[in-house]
Amino acid sequence: MGVIEIESLTKRYGDLTAVDDLTFEVADGEVFGFLGPNGAGKTTAIRTLLGMQAPTAGSVRIDGHDTTDENQRLEALADTGFLPSNPQFDPQATGREILDLHESIKGGSRRDELLELFDPPLDREIRAYSTGNVQKLGLVQAFMHDPDVVVMDEPTSGLDPLLVARFNDFVRAERERGVTVLFSSHVLSEVRRVCDRVAVIRDGALVAVEDVQTLLARSGKVVRARADGSLPDDAFDIPGVADRTVEADGDATRVSFTYTGSVDALVDELDRYSLLELDVEEAPLEDVFLQFYGGEASA
Repeated sequence: MGVIEIESLTKRYGDLTAVDDLTFEVADGEVFGFLGPNGAGKTTAIRTLLGMQAPTAGSVRIDGHDTTDENQRLEALADTGFLPSNPQFDPQATGREILDLHESIKGGSRRDELLELFDPPLDREIRAYSTGNVQKLGLVQAFMHDPDVVVMDEPTSGLDPLLVARFNDFVRAERERGVTVLFSSHVLSEVRRVCDRVAVIRDGALVAVEDVQTLLARSGKVVRARADGSLPDDAFDIPGVADRTVEADGDATRVSFTYTGSVDALVDELDRYSLLELDVEEAPLEDVFLQFYGGEASA
């Protein structure tokens, strides 16, 4: 039995199905990524999991507690941290006053530690906060009562690269402490750094539940190269190459493609040409959906 259990979850708004028969679970002490393009249904599923809205069908549980039942929900959420997407705080309150309020409700044993780590400007009113400072304050409130389970919706939104790296290190440390973390993202490179497994969702439906390394193998790499001179017609026509484009660039030729084949085969093929430039990076999430899971990615 998982610490977080979502079984056959469906949420409809009239004729719109936002979440469709969604099933997955998160194990104790696991960092689990909930991955999908914007508009895929991630936020709806999270809000339903936390009891903010009732499911149309299916069940949701945190640590064995049915969060659609008020009494059980309160028991579950007492030991659950939550960071919503675009967190909202009283704009006239200071950051310190916000945290004082949260501490009075749920405790704050780790408040000082987290303030040192994320450093939001406590004595400034929220209306003067940048998006990144609001996010930092939200991270402090989500973890300050030392919960065993934390659910976050796009937790690095608005954070600069240094804070993103700090957040990733922090989440990895929380996993070592045995904390169970579920967080949504639409950025594949983000979840690969901290997650053990991911659930991929598109148009409200589950596409796959996989460990991160399997997902990365499926997603492949985007290869862009600039070669001296022209290329033969069969250039980079090897297994694992898809969406190949070739175009002249003065006395050189540019080629780009998505690659899921053997690294050795790719190196051998690259070695056939005199390369002026080479760039290899992870495929964008939208390309993962289009190439490996079929259909159109949600906007």
